[in-house]
Amino acid sequence: MMYRIEKVLNHNTVIAIHQDDHKEVLIMGKGVGFGRKVAERIEVRPEDRLYSLQKYKERGGAKEIVKSIAPEFLELTNAVLNEAEKVFGKIDRMVLFPLADHIAFAVKRIQNHEQISNPLTEDIRVLFHMEFKVAESIRPLLKKQFQIDIEDDEIGYVALHIHSAIEDEKVSQAMQMARSVRECISMVEEAIGKPIDIASLSYNRLMNHIRYMVARALSGEKLKVNMNDYMEVKFPESFGMAQVICDRVGTSLGVKLEEVETGYLAMHIERVANDEREIEE
Repeated sequence: MMYRIEKVLNHNTVIAIHQDDHKEVLIMGKGVGFGRKVAERIEVRPEDRLYSLQKYKERGGAKEIVKSIAPEFLELTNAVLNEAEKVFGKIDRMVLFPLADHIAFAVKRIQNHEQISNPLTEDIRVLFHMEFKVAESIRPLLKKQFQIDIEDDEIGYVALHIHSAIEDEKVSQAMQMARSVRECISMVEEAIGKPIDIASLSYNRLMNHIRYMVARALSGEKLKVNMNDYMEVKFPESFGMAQVICDRVGTSLGVKLEEVETGYLAMHIERVANDEREIEE
């Protein structure tokens, strides 16, 4: 494929136009812009990455973001997405633009000593474990390029962007999911009168259950088996707590949760409460 260079951003990044359909793209690859001039024709190599500048519309658009941030941030983000691709296979590379924009802003904040806090970091770390690991690949890159250390709270936000590239789930939806999980866990902790051990298996099970419960609520998917009668008779306390939590989650998501969700959630609450009791004994 032949392209004509429109602008050289740096040695490794150029904006070019396809010679047939005249669509603008961002081409990233080692040395792709080195010694190049505007209007020069270049051929894309197999190892180069292409990003369309037409598609991305949110938050000012790809073209505006490319103009407003330093190309180093596009390169850094491209490297993180390469890492994500190794772990997850095919991903939506258009996340390059909003994520690069976010990283550029994060670096500016860190340089100005304005670290932001993310109350959901621990939940994101557990909910989106592999995404968090991939997001951490930005640490050495930022250290090398800008001599700065990035906090876990910032890594959490990067992980949400990576998650949105895999799941085709908007960052705000992933955030909403993490928030619902945090709300549920807090309510369970309040009811059993103590914090739940984040490292425990039952905590992870509960967290994953809530995660899928929220996803089902948003997609309208229904569970097949109804455990409500059994759970209500056998474990009335956990069942009552599950009812309150399902109502609260439904309200914050703006949807009504299916009734069958109550019994399943009650089962997970009972398991966590039981584990905590066993630890005490």
